[in-house]
Amino acid sequence: MSTTTTTTTTMASAVSSASQDLRFGLTDYFVFVIMLGASAGIGVYFGFFSKSKNTTEEYLRGGKKMQTLPIAISLVASQLSGIAIMSIPAESYTYGFNYIFVVLAMLVVIPILIYIIVPVFYENNVSNCYEYLEMRFNKRTRQLVTFFFVTNSFLMLPVYMFIPSLAFAQVTGMNIHLINVMVSSICIFYTMLGGIKAVVWTDVVQGAIMLLSVVAVGVLGTIRSGGMFTVMERASDGGRFNFDFGLDPRIRMTFWGATMGGIFMWTGHIGLNQSCVQRIVSLPSYSHAKKSLIVSGLGFLIISFFNTISGIIMFARYYGCDPMLAGLVSKPDKMMPFFVQDIMGHLAGMPGVFISCVFSAALSSLSATLNSLAGVVYFDYIKPRIRHTEARANWAMKLIVVVMGGYCILGGFMVQNFNSILQTVVTITGINTGAVVGVFLLGMFVPRCNAKTAVTSIIVSVVAMVWIIANGQMNFKSGLIKYEVLPNSLDQCEARGLYMIAEAINKTDFTPVTMKPPSGAPVTTAFHSDRDFSLYDISFYWYKVLGSALVFLCAIPLSYIWRPDENEKQNPKLYSPFVRKFLSLPVTDQDLEEVPLRGSKVAATPDLRIEPTEKEKQTVTEP
Repeated sequence: MSTTTTTTTTMASAVSSASQDLRFGLTDYFVFVIMLGASAGIGVYFGFFSKSKNTTEEYLRGGKKMQTLPIAISLVASQLSGIAIMSIPAESYTYGFNYIFVVLAMLVVIPILIYIIVPVFYENNVSNCYEYLEMRFNKRTRQLVTFFFVTNSFLMLPVYMFIPSLAFAQVTGMNIHLINVMVSSICIFYTMLGGIKAVVWTDVVQGAIMLLSVVAVGVLGTIRSGGMFTVMERASDGGRFNFDFGLDPRIRMTFWGATMGGIFMWTGHIGLNQSCVQRIVSLPSYSHAKKSLIVSGLGFLIISFFNTISGIIMFARYYGCDPMLAGLVSKPDKMMPFFVQDIMGHLAGMPGVFISCVFSAALSSLSATLNSLAGVVYFDYIKPRIRHTEARANWAMKLIVVVMGGYCILGGFMVQNFNSILQTVVTITGINTGAVVGVFLLGMFVPRCNAKTAVTSIIVSVVAMVWIIANGQMNFKSGLIKYEVLPNSLDQCEARGLYMIAEAINKTDFTPVTMKPPSGAPVTTAFHSDRDFSLYDISFYWYKVLGSALVFLCAIPLSYIWRPDENEKQNPKLYSPFVRKFLSLPVTDQDLEEVPLRGSKVAATPDLRIEPTEKEKQTVTEP
């Protein structure tokens, strides 16, 4: 017992000693404080000095006068949370370059949003994407999907801030929860004060920091690793470029699983989630939204490519000298800050820029979610139960931001126990995101489906996914599924000049960790399976696809049992433009390019105004 304790103490001492070189300097702290100060300053400006009216319309949608480029940057920044900056390189480092297929799925998603989903929102003048479900089906459908949005927000908010706090703790040694409290408080402050305008303009500042940082890490990392040719050679030798084009859904990440999972994930996160839709519909017209989505798609591809390739560059740097095997880094999600301090620590301020990048990504996701959550909770749960005034609405939404921000800080104590943050996030959101995407597409594609079939299908999909995911997690716990990472070693540390890692090993009675040979029992790994096929073994990247498919598999047969009311007139604007070609219903000749959202100045122009249908007149919607 004493020998084990001595070894552990010696290892901890060696790790601590070796890590002293990987610490923030005064310049790094200065850069970090400047970033946080700029974010807080933007909130103060829009909260106290902006000439905007103090209304819910202004707080949530910026008076629907937002500009194309800031919204595009904001969409990119909010999708690239701290999870992306930290966990995606960790994914490439441990499992290979396959995540690039999830990134490239955005090439398919942007046209889907532009030509299938967003036109429906603009033609129906919706300010809240869940409002569409009430128009197309009924209020119960809207309430059910809104509940899922609130639930996902509760689950995800603590994760958004914990990841960057993890990075900051790695390079400063500060207590992770203290960092979480300080930075979350600043985010709550500017989101509460400035509303959507503060969210968008802080995203612009944070997006610029993110772009600068990921490009700098990619370029400097490649140089320090021996050049692009060396990076490619080592990654290939280490199996990081082994792509799987097979159809087995149990393999952790194949081309098909990553691509299909990416399409449904990004469609749900950008086009059918209120935190993003709120910004898209804050633009004056559909043509502005289309341009913004194209720019945001391009920006997303650039930053995500650098994020994904950073993991490969990181592997090339530590090929044959793995900091995790040496005990310097406790888990893959902490590899990125270690790598940045290693390659950029000698450049004054650059580690500070990277950590600012991680926090910028997290703050943009957190602020966007808090702002949209405040609007959804107020209009769906509070407004029907109180006497609504603009003053009460503003105070209520600001209080919601503060309360949820406090919950976000407390939730960090649970997130620290997660092993792989990226896998955990994709798994959690897989429970209901597929059902949400499915019911929106059902409404836009299948006219014969009514409210009863929609609600039933959502419930069936969510219950089935809970069952599948729960059994999958039990298989993980029992050892039937083991996602062991691709191998690395510690035999080249001194030859490669990585003396800090070599020193940490030499100061301890260190025994290198090796890959355990597989036991005789059948098991599903990240790269193959010798078990009989089981639905519970499928990769978490397929969860959203399966959830959406279950909605259609349930709803379409039910639509022949619960037939739509033949006397009810259907509004063609509730369906995607290409679906209307197959409907024998009159379609307006109005040019969609100039369709404004309700409440904008252009809406007052007589020849562009869209008259509401009878069904819309009966539907109570938010301002």
